[in-house]
Amino acid sequence: MSARHLLTAAAAAPLGIAGLAAPVASHVLAQPVGAYTLTSGRLWSAVAALLGLAGVVIGGLALARSTGRIGTGTGRRGAIAALIAGSACTVIGGLVVAAAEGGPSTGYGIVGGYVDLVVGPIAVVLGGLALVRSRRAA
Repeated sequence: MSARHLLTAAAAAPLGIAGLAAPVASHVLAQPVGAYTLTSGRLWSAVAALLGLAGVVIGGLALARSTGRIGTGTGRRGAIAALIAGSACTVIGGLVVAAAEGGPSTGYGIVGGYVDLVVGPIAVVLGGLALVRSRRAA
């Protein structure tokens, strides 16, 4: 798969996720959930956290490449990927937090949603810094 296809898929992912989040938001849990039960809210927040973590790593590598510390590339593609992954993480985290009808340990994934709201913007900032530095270097 080429980088162009990967970036196109990453750009389309938030739109598909936003369309799939409506059924998750309307799902109501009637009974208490066990601590280790994987509910839809917990799944969405975990997927978003992994996406955000990948964005942080890619953004950090792109930032290091844009300053010339690692490799010879400009890191522009990595910066864009970090921006997209961080944005998707933030949006999904916001949807999970907005849809949650209870606090921690209720099965709605609210703790993971708050983690997403922290990790996503970090990925966006790292990607933005790398993008600005790669434009200066070019």
